[in-house]
Amino acid sequence: MSGPAVGLWLFEPCAFEDILAGVVPWLEAFCEPVETEVGGDLAFWVRDASSLGPQGFDPVGVGGFFLSKDEYLPADDEDYSAFSTPPVQGLVLCAGCSGPENHLLLGHLALAMARRLGALVDFDGVLGYPVPRDETRDEAGLARARALVASLPGKVAEVSYDTGGAGRWFRHVGDVEFLAAWLRHPDFHLVK
Repeated sequence: MSGPAVGLWLFEPCAFEDILAGVVPWLEAFCEPVETEVGGDLAFWVRDASSLGPQGFDPVGVGGFFLSKDEYLPADDEDYSAFSTPPVQGLVLCAGCSGPENHLLLGHLALAMARRLGALVDFDGVLGYPVPRDETRDEAGLARARALVASLPGKVAEVSYDTGGAGRWFRHVGDVEFLAAWLRHPDFHLVK
């Protein structure tokens, strides 16, 4: 996959097949084709984005999307102390291509799925901050990213994890109110 990805964190156990049974009919109303791939992942193309929110959005040039189980959630190295209970399972929703249209449509898909599933959204990185390279950290850039996130309504948490070599970094995990506000922000983009 060459596009952005988000996680959907679930706090109640549910078989992946049961999740798909609830999601596939909904997706078929505005996507085609909706196909199960080898390994059980779901692949689909958005035909009509208007049911997700964006009006006048032309999906031409937007790549396909994929939904799969997150085999690594919950993870032993992640700090879930910001939540009353840790997530019990997760899904990965990703775009097959990058670019602003793919980020926007993935954000709207994630918002709709998180609402349907009662999930939190794992942004797979720090929003408003460039991906750190070679373990370098820009404290001023991190302060700006934290201020940006704090300025939006909804709930968001910083979930730290091991980066290897005894290092730690974090990702933002937010609720649907936060994601809805982030989608309306002029600097909206997902982590890639």
